[in-house]
Amino acid sequence: MKKAELVFIPFPAKGHLVSAVEVAKLLVDLNSNLSISVLIIKQSVDAERTAYADSLTAATTTTRIKFIHLPQPDQDIDAANFIRSVVQTQEPLVREAVTKIVEHSNSVPGSPRLAGFVLDLFCTSFRDLANDFGVPSYLFCTSGAGFLGFLFFTQALHDEQNFEFVELTDSATEFTIPSYVNPVPTKLFPSGTFKPEGFGFFVSMAKQVREMKGIMVNTFLELESHAVDSLSNRKLPPIYPVGPILNTEGSSAVHQNYDSIMQWLDQQPRSSVVFLCFGSMGSFSANQVKEIACALEQSGHRFLWSLRRAPEQVNGKMGYPTDYENVAEVLPEGFLDRTAEIGKIIGWAPQPAILGHPATGGFVSHCGWNSTLESIWFGVPMATWPLYAEQQLNALQLVKELGLAVEIKIDYRIDGGGEVELVKAETIERGIRRLMEHDSDVRKRMKEMSDRSRKALMYGGSSHSTLCRFIDDVVGNMP
Repeated sequence: MKKAELVFIPFPAKGHLVSAVEVAKLLVDLNSNLSISVLIIKQSVDAERTAYADSLTAATTTTRIKFIHLPQPDQDIDAANFIRSVVQTQEPLVREAVTKIVEHSNSVPGSPRLAGFVLDLFCTSFRDLANDFGVPSYLFCTSGAGFLGFLFFTQALHDEQNFEFVELTDSATEFTIPSYVNPVPTKLFPSGTFKPEGFGFFVSMAKQVREMKGIMVNTFLELESHAVDSLSNRKLPPIYPVGPILNTEGSSAVHQNYDSIMQWLDQQPRSSVVFLCFGSMGSFSANQVKEIACALEQSGHRFLWSLRRAPEQVNGKMGYPTDYENVAEVLPEGFLDRTAEIGKIIGWAPQPAILGHPATGGFVSHCGWNSTLESIWFGVPMATWPLYAEQQLNALQLVKELGLAVEIKIDYRIDGGGEVELVKAETIERGIRRLMEHDSDVRKRMKEMSDRSRKALMYGGSSHSTLCRFIDDVVGNMP
């Protein structure tokens, strides 16, 4: 086989970076003639994510994965138009980095040849750059196949019927989308769908992806068989379900409160703890925090709650959630004393380590795709409380189609622009009680899906075979 090199361009958000690096590791492990250069986009918006990107180099031992940290661009990335701004500011830096890769390949005998770009869904505009270098582009989709099908659906509706969703902002209209089993109400669509610039961005992404040579998706056939089949039956590039792509080690061991969290879990009975965590952007108003606290106290279940302060605007830019200095200030009076025997409140959470602990029996989650796959991997049933992006669609799948979660909310969102709903303690408590039932069908189904997720990546498993086929096709498509 010819020696081949792929250039990965992940989007500079932690969830996107993690899975891109993990799939790169799997690919080079499967073929000794494959090398990968991962271009790390620097951004000044968030120091924590920049530090995480810097730590990747040290954690990756193979010499066939190189991390190229692109210099800080001359102009700041515009937080308000973050995705578009990333591509605009980084294009000349990416071009320069890839030029150096090609020059090295041409000047050093036996070096791998550039075989293509692997692009994040938010970086599809770099396909034009791949064309300039005369190599194909591939997508690595960090979301599920259901959402990918939603993107193609919006594009088809726009192109074939000149239809846009702006007029349906408050509509209860349902659409039959091929990648979902059930009709999908528009209130579960990503909020960007209803804004002209957001809808245009979705359509543009879908058009770029249609022109690529292949689509890797962070899912596995046994989880999203309906969605994968619906994509495979359309006029699209080949679909490669390669998941679940996870970093189950994470940075857990170096987490500042890791030891105290693990020691607390060690003292709890098996499957007795409900874990509440809402992702890197997850936070609630003070009133909503009090409702969650009341629900936990009334449920009587042991709990581990990752509670973070809502972000504040700094110089007109929205920041990120932070840990509370004094968490008592936002909780009902006396709550910490009354629940001291059964509960623990933490800030940022070492999520994979907590989900993998035998004491964890349920996961109240925002339904981000990485969190969903982690919960499945560890066999922990979920209760849905989506916040933004495509999380409402993920919640719909988990509750209505896959039966792997119970519902607290499916249509809750914090990014709609209007007043954010206050979910009452009774609703939350009811969801927690259902989640923690020991012999529920949801728990049994989650255990079965967990076994399937692990088999998918084993030798001969569905995703293992697909990864091998992807490598074969990359080599076959080499210029």
